[in-house]
Amino acid sequence: MLPPVDTRSVLALRAQILQHSTSLSQIVAGADLRPSSGAGEAQSPTAAPRFDTAMADALKSVSAVQDSASTASAAYERGDTHDLASVMIARQKASIAFEATLQVRNKLLTAYKDVMSMPL
Repeated sequence: MLPPVDTRSVLALRAQILQHSTSLSQIVAGADLRPSSGAGEAQSPTAAPRFDTAMADALKSVSAVQDSASTASAAYERGDTHDLASVMIARQKASIAFEATLQVRNKLLTAYKDVMSMPL
């Protein structure tokens, strides 16, 4: 028989996702989408985030999720924890984060190939 599902943690995760979605919507709505005039200019606090920093932050986030999943797995293997469900959830989060990153990479490569094949 399966153990009962802790609905509080599911609802907390849902609330966290909704909060992130709301904050991302506010960032997109308030972002200044005009291109910058120079590559060396300093970025003001209200300027739109740069693509390279956004990608670097996203990759760091995925790496952190994978590191926490590895730490949880290692702790379970050592016998430090007996909560297999949290270990499996951490591994699934890492897997989903990696798969999403892979899909973004594929879309970026496709877009790059499309741009490179455009006639001048």
